[in-house]
Amino acid sequence: MAAFLLKRFLWMVLTLWIVFTVTFFLMRAVPGGPFDGEKQLSPAIKRNIEKRYHFDDPLAVQYLDNLRRAAMFDFGPSLKLEDYTVNEVIAEGFPISASLGIFAMVFALTLGTTAGIVSAIKRHSAYDVGFMILATVGVAVPNFVLASLAVVVFVFQVHLFPAAGWGTVRQLILPALCLGAPFAGYIARLTRTGMLEVMGLDYIRTAYAKGLSHRRVVLRHALKGAITPVISYLGPATAGILTGSLVLERIFAIPGMGSHFIEAATQRDYPLAMGVTLVYTFLLFFMNTLVDVSYALIDPRIKLG
Repeated sequence: MAAFLLKRFLWMVLTLWIVFTVTFFLMRAVPGGPFDGEKQLSPAIKRNIEKRYHFDDPLAVQYLDNLRRAAMFDFGPSLKLEDYTVNEVIAEGFPISASLGIFAMVFALTLGTTAGIVSAIKRHSAYDVGFMILATVGVAVPNFVLASLAVVVFVFQVHLFPAAGWGTVRQLILPALCLGAPFAGYIARLTRTGMLEVMGLDYIRTAYAKGLSHRRVVLRHALKGAITPVISYLGPATAGILTGSLVLERIFAIPGMGSHFIEAATQRDYPLAMGVTLVYTFLLFFMNTLVDVSYALIDPRIKLG
């Protein structure tokens, strides 16, 4: 386990360096800059601002300086948010995005796993057909379309949730449900397939022969063997939730990292864009590593190498 984690850590460092390098040069390759706008600055003022932020240094010098500060987890001040450093923006936005993502993931796992188990146990019944139709619709409909429909129905017609904002549980529920719905559909289909495969195996028939209740066999024995594909999906699901939250945070006016990332990209806020990009990269790598470790904990036959 220790050797596996050390290897993953080294790969993470390499991945972060590659992402940093590609992001740095791509941002500089795009025409324009952070101080270009509708109101043109005088050449003298622009030179002073560029000197203040070291944009007049050679590109190689800027790269090495930014890499050194990024290695020390110091991304410098934001170029567009007055009196804010990138670290402060991330510290304020990350808990909000994390709350949204965790709630969406819990909703997706709970609903998807339950629907998959019921569909597998009651195969070809109305429950099975209904849940699989809803799962297919959830997978096919993009979350921003689902969010728009949910706002129309649950905000303007039913008046059940607020339209936007952050700070209360009611403001969290609707965006989290819209974010987690497509992943609940995937998880439901994976759970159903895994349960159908496991329910026909010998050890399940042996459990029934020992007189165990149907509930105990399903939840204690069959589900443990059928959940592996769902665990495998959690890595891509985390990536989807992180990228999907970028759009939903804009739709529901949630002040998370996604909103700041879009603002940084559109306004050429180089330090903020770099900081948020590296944070997202770290989260994706961490979650994929966590998923791999969970394989060995769930199935002792799997060895980490």
